[in-house]
Amino acid sequence: MNENNDLLKRIVCDPKILKGKPIIKGTRISVDIILDYLASGMSIEKIAEELKLDVDDVKAAIFYAKMKVMASVVR
Repeated sequence: MNENNDLLKRIVCDPKILKGKPIIKGTRISVDIILDYLASGMSIEKIAEELKLDVDDVKAAIFYAKMKVMASVVR
């Protein structure tokens, strides 16, 4: 679980950058861009290479999206 917390530290939301969209810290690359690449069938490694990110940045975006989906599920 601590590993997941470390991943989430890679994601930031700043109203001054991309209108507050969640991005990879230190970049202007948003989580939704990474998910678009993933949805197109690109591998995590290829996404990281294409966007000049660390593989853990891509994993952080995926985990962030998962947490948002889980938080919005109506039970």
